[in-house]
Amino acid sequence: MRATPTRPALDSAGIARWALHSAPAEAMVYPAGRQRSAMEYAIESVEQLARLWTEIYDPEGKPDWSGILPYYAEDILFRDSVQELRGKAEFKAMTERLAARSGSLAMEIRHAAREGNVIFLEWVMTLSFDKYPESSVYGASRVTLDASGKIAEQRDYYDLWGDIFDNIPRFGPAYRRFMRRKFG
Repeated sequence: MRATPTRPALDSAGIARWALHSAPAEAMVYPAGRQRSAMEYAIESVEQLARLWTEIYDPEGKPDWSGILPYYAEDILFRDSVQELRGKAEFKAMTERLAARSGSLAMEIRHAAREGNVIFLEWVMTLSFDKYPESSVYGASRVTLDASGKIAEQRDYYDLWGDIFDNIPRFGPAYRRFMRRKFG
């Protein structure tokens, strides 16, 4: 059975949480030998994208993008604080590098909204690398859908250095003091 989202519920802190329930098995079964067509891999709602986004991360924390990659356009434009990539092959290679480097990786969707063909997701990504403590990166993604419902553009926004530095003993407080002194 596959999990599908319902409307987000607010927790005690007022944060939207996506409640998942199981869809009827018959809704997910394809006749023997039938494969999904490209048109069946279309983002139709905020809830669907939030579910796909969080299903990337399994309970052991090892990410697997295979369930969401068919929803990306062949000419996807991806950009974040570190890189800009064009094309599904480059995007897939980036996800594989991230998975290989990560000891664990988890994603929590805090809020989501849609305006036309643009979906915004606010998230917390918790990750760990071999020699470093677990860190939480707070960010948001702007996802633009093409006419067929494929993800044509994804722009991730986050404070990579601040969120990572906060978790390094002695360095985090010094970095924050520097930032307040110079910029705040």
